[in-house]
Amino acid sequence: MASFLVTGANRGIGLEYCRQLQARGEQVIAVCREASPALDALGVRIESGIELTRGVCITDLVKRLAGMPLDGVILNAGLLQSMGLEDLDVEAIRRQFEVNALAPLLLARALVDQMPYGAKLALMTSRMGSIDDNTSGGSYGYRMSKVALNIAGKSLAVDLASRGIAVAILHPGLVRTRMINFNPHGITPAASVQGLLARIDALTLESSGTFWHANGEVLPW
Repeated sequence: MASFLVTGANRGIGLEYCRQLQARGEQVIAVCREASPALDALGVRIESGIELTRGVCITDLVKRLAGMPLDGVILNAGLLQSMGLEDLDVEAIRRQFEVNALAPLLLARALVDQMPYGAKLALMTSRMGSIDDNTSGGSYGYRMSKVALNIAGKSLAVDLASRGIAVAILHPGLVRTRMINFNPHGITPAASVQGLLARIDALTLESSGTFWHANGEVLPW
């Protein structure tokens, strides 16, 4: 049994990660700002009241974990606020940087001492953070924050290699979650997470720092 910490665990992809990890017998620590009935029903360990953009909350989470070894850390919490060139919202852009890029980096730094050799760190990003793949423009804050997360993930892969920690940079696909208003063209969270866990399970130090689609496709930077 391995121990996995999952952020943004109260709904959507994060909740599904918790569900599937628990179903295969892993120990799950679900981190969120506020628990949900669906998360409560899983019976996993829940660490709620954690706002990851606040340093004091990251410190509090580390104290709650009390040095518990973490074989897998899945940094899934994210924020999408759509905007075009005509309706740029500077504060919303800053907020997306804080939630989508800076908070995962700071939490990864805080938890790395609890991750043994062979542990895995997964950053949930988006192909909207691919510069080469951008053919539709717009979504400035979200795209910019995910590009920042991607380069943070690549640097983490380099910096953590000597500790034996591998890093996956993962795009879940178009998934029917609240973040995209349950787009009917998306796949289910269950299908997405099945693919994402396959990427994490297959992750090695040799493949660390790769930008993957949940379906196994390597995405362009």
